[in-house]
Amino acid sequence: MGWVSQLPQHPAKTTPVETQIAAELGVQPWQVKAAVELLDAGSTVPFIARYRKEATGTLDDTQLRGLEERLRYLRELEDRRRTVLEAIAAQGALTPDLQAAVVAAETKSRLEDIYLPFKSKRRTKAQIAREAGLEPLADTLLKRPELDPEREAANYLNPEHSIEDPAAALAGARSILVERAGQDADLAATLRERLWTQGRMVSRVKKGKEAEGQKFKDYFEFSQSPSGMPSHRVLALLRGEKDGVLELDLSEADLDDDAALAAARGRYEAAVARFLGVSDRGRPADAWLLQTAQQAWRSRVLSRLSGDLRSRMFAAAEDEAVRVFAANLRDVLLAAPAGNRATLGLDPGLRTGVKVAVVDGTGKVVATDTVYPHSPARKWDEALRTLVDLARKHGVELVAIGNGTASRETDKLAAELIKELGAAAGRAPQKLVVSEAGASVYSASALAAAELPGMDVSLRGAVSIARRLQDPLAELVKIEPKSIGVGQYQHDVTAAKLDRSLDAVVEDCVNAVGVDVNTASPALLSRVAGVGPLLSENIVAYRNEHGPFSKRSELKKVPRLGAKAFEQCAGFLRITGGAEPLDASSVHPEAYPVARKIKAAAGTGRDLSALNPQDFVDGAFGLPTVRDIIAELEKPGRDPRPAFAAATFLEGVEKISDLKPGMVLEGTVTNVAAFGAFVDVGVHQDGLVHVSALANRFVADPREVVKSGQVVRVKVLEADPERKRISLTLRLDDEPATSAGRPASAGRPAGSAGRSAGAAARRDQPKQAPRPAPGRPGTSQLAPAPANTAMAEALRKAGLGK
Repeated sequence: MGWVSQLPQHPAKTTPVETQIAAELGVQPWQVKAAVELLDAGSTVPFIARYRKEATGTLDDTQLRGLEERLRYLRELEDRRRTVLEAIAAQGALTPDLQAAVVAAETKSRLEDIYLPFKSKRRTKAQIAREAGLEPLADTLLKRPELDPEREAANYLNPEHSIEDPAAALAGARSILVERAGQDADLAATLRERLWTQGRMVSRVKKGKEAEGQKFKDYFEFSQSPSGMPSHRVLALLRGEKDGVLELDLSEADLDDDAALAAARGRYEAAVARFLGVSDRGRPADAWLLQTAQQAWRSRVLSRLSGDLRSRMFAAAEDEAVRVFAANLRDVLLAAPAGNRATLGLDPGLRTGVKVAVVDGTGKVVATDTVYPHSPARKWDEALRTLVDLARKHGVELVAIGNGTASRETDKLAAELIKELGAAAGRAPQKLVVSEAGASVYSASALAAAELPGMDVSLRGAVSIARRLQDPLAELVKIEPKSIGVGQYQHDVTAAKLDRSLDAVVEDCVNAVGVDVNTASPALLSRVAGVGPLLSENIVAYRNEHGPFSKRSELKKVPRLGAKAFEQCAGFLRITGGAEPLDASSVHPEAYPVARKIKAAAGTGRDLSALNPQDFVDGAFGLPTVRDIIAELEKPGRDPRPAFAAATFLEGVEKISDLKPGMVLEGTVTNVAAFGAFVDVGVHQDGLVHVSALANRFVADPREVVKSGQVVRVKVLEADPERKRISLTLRLDDEPATSAGRPASAGRPAGSAGRSAGAAARRDQPKQAPRPAPGRPGTSQLAPAPANTAMAEALRKAGLGK
């Protein structure tokens, strides 16, 4: 009997919102309904994903996060729908057809299209014309184009409203028709989609901004279809506009092709004319009506759709930027921990010296110092002697070097330290360069002051660098996710949306790993499901007053930690060496009875694999939970993170000029983007593996192949010290750059897919030649040298080849 048959087939009626979400996620409506009910009752996503699998049909945390985000959108849409219906009804304008259209609107943009004519707004030219009694003139000319406009308009003069002559009357009538076309929801929907796929987003440099806007040079004369524009390019264009360098416009066609532009504009104007019921049959009013349709398109409809499509482009780009940021953050947080090994942390600096901190295997600070090996002090030998003494005294096994200013020089100091220690003892520590992104933010925080009281702020960064090598997750949760340095354009996206996504990632990662309740910091505890900042402080205060927790049930004694909070958090909080062995596992206390039955059935030999999970299914716990319990009992307290491994950098390769085409090196992936992966190969400048050089097949998402923190073997295709650019490949059979300077295979996947992708990349390329990009904090902007390769083109599209 399969486990699927054990899932409850809920007969309860689902709401339209739940049915819609189910269709979008590709799951059953009852699964969505169950998840929504749990969320509304205060359950957290990690708790539902782990401990309520039977209720939801085993929806995982990714599905639940998507469900949660979509539920928020659709509920906001429903709230807005009610507001719109009430507002239109209050105006006495709610007809059955209009109500049906409002109820049928599936998106916020469609709803706003329908509501636009009824929004309260400043008095428009059309309103003023209506007040002057000119709407009948507009309607008469539409219905009877055989009439002469001038003669008919003479019947509508109204000096009281400044309509002194036929020209003024006709201008007012035209304003009415222009507004009518500009506010029609169906016309806007039709032309919006056409413009989305066939129009062009055009970018030009503002006059006099050429010199200061060089980083946007690729977009000084640029044009591309809105629908085909990648997210990083959209955000780069919008940033250029925000910085006052670029002017953006939406055009019907490419501005350089006059014939195509005129033809496309004519088609849009004809569509507006058809909406108004206008056609050219040589009648007296036809010419005036066609001019009205032209004006409606150019002055109202195009303007409105430009705003709509810019919003749509930004929304799609924002979603992708947030997704990439979240994926990178997840990889960094779930990076392999070095574990309980004494670590020397070095926070590099020049004039202010290198800050030094030694932490023992538990993360406790046992020594701090500051050394001055670099200019202007140049006390190299003294600094080396200090580090050697500290490393010997405290049994240092790892050296963590921050990747900021003077990192390269400090890495040389660490290399000498390791060489001297190895010569004397035969076993030397291992050195690794660690991202110090966010270390300064942590150092100046109230949390750091509480954790490291009395320690100088400048030394706290070295402590953070050492600890984040021992356990990246436990240390990085102390830093605001946006400060960890794994996202692009994070200041260009909606802060609330980014924060919500990143907070969800942190919460999911912390709960996936689990937390030792007797050693965790308040920052780490606060990310446990159901805990939060207040309860985390209460847990630590109770622990400090009463000593370590001996069993999970003691958590109920913590002030304000009630039954609901205990239900949510208990399974994620671990107690090792306590009174109840199951407290060290991820088995939830509510499932201890079935866990004990399983242990008893297995006997002392504990051959759990021989058990039939179906034998332990009862009314309370289904097959998914039983299987999870058996898996946990086989490996109690297992850590989902990979085993710790560090890249071994090639000896003698310390700077870009040491790299030669054809070299095969070990490196560590530092960041992953849509166009490829950045890899640290030990030369203090990350190299780029373009997406087309990640595998001998088409790769849609680079994260299918690599993740941040992963150790990889790469081949050098090209190294350019002058431009600080390194081109790498994971395909070790790729040929390096030829003497002519063009890679033989990099940037082109094997097979026809690569050729078509390259052609697509060139089709919409910017018209300006690429220029080297200045580096950005956290990662380096690198690209292969040849400007005409697919790899270089992809970097230009990503906004990295400016």
